[in-house]
Amino acid sequence: MMGWPDGYGRLVLDTVDSTLAEAGRRMGDLSGPEWILAKEQSAARGRRGRAWSTPRGNFAATLVLPNAEAPGIAALRSFVTSLALFRSFVVVTGRPDPFALKWPNDVLLNGGKVAGILLETNGPHLLIGIGVNLAHAPGADQVEAGAVTPVSLAGAFGLGVTPEAFLEVLAAEYAVLETQFTTYGFDPIRTAWLTHAARLGEVIRARTTRDETTGVFEDVDRNGNLILNTAKGRVAIAAADVFF
Repeated sequence: MMGWPDGYGRLVLDTVDSTLAEAGRRMGDLSGPEWILAKEQSAARGRRGRAWSTPRGNFAATLVLPNAEAPGIAALRSFVTSLALFRSFVVVTGRPDPFALKWPNDVLLNGGKVAGILLETNGPHLLIGIGVNLAHAPGADQVEAGAVTPVSLAGAFGLGVTPEAFLEVLAAEYAVLETQFTTYGFDPIRTAWLTHAARLGEVIRARTTRDETTGVFEDVDRNGNLILNTAKGRVAIAAADVFF
C-alpha cells in the first residue's frame, strides 16, 4: 500500500460542526494541501445545502487545495476526487465490480450511494468535502424522493474500515490523480472516469432548480458537462441532480 503522500498535511479532529466549515476557519494558516478529518460532524451539509448524516464511524473529511485556477478547471476536481474514491474502494474491498461513478460527484455501491463530494471555493482555496458511509447509511427517509438509496461499506461487505485507515488510502490515491491532472489535464481523468460511469448509454433524468431533461447518457465532455441525447438533440448540462 502506498504511504502518506509528500506535500499533504493531515489534521484529525474528534468532533466539528463540519469539516468544510473547519477548513474555512483554518485555511489562512495553511501553506499547502491539507486533509482535515473529523470522527464526527454535528452540522454536515451536502449539495444545495442539504443535510448529510455523519455519525461516528463514517468518513467525513475536507481536502484544502491552494487554488489559482479558473472556476471551470477547479470544478473538474470532482472527477479527480470521485475517481480517487473509486480506486480507494477497490483497494479496501479488493473488488471493482460493485462500484460505479454517478455524475457529477457520487460513488455508488450496488446501485446505492456510498459516497458524495461537495466542492466549494473560498478565496484562494478550493475545498473538497467528502463523505463516505463506511459504517452506517442514512435511512431512505433522509434523502430526496427518487434519489438512490444510501448504503454503507460495512453493510455490503461486513468490513470494519476506520476513517483514519480510509484516509490513508484515499490521500495516496488522490495525490497520484492530482499529479496526473495538473500534468496532463482532464482528458486522462475523463477517460478513466467514463470507464466506471453509472448508466452510460442508458436513459436518465437531469433535474435543475428550473427544469428537467430526459435523455440517453452519451458522454461527459472536456468541460465536465453531462451530455444527453434527447428528443431535441444533444444537450450539454453543466450542473444538475441525476435520477435513474
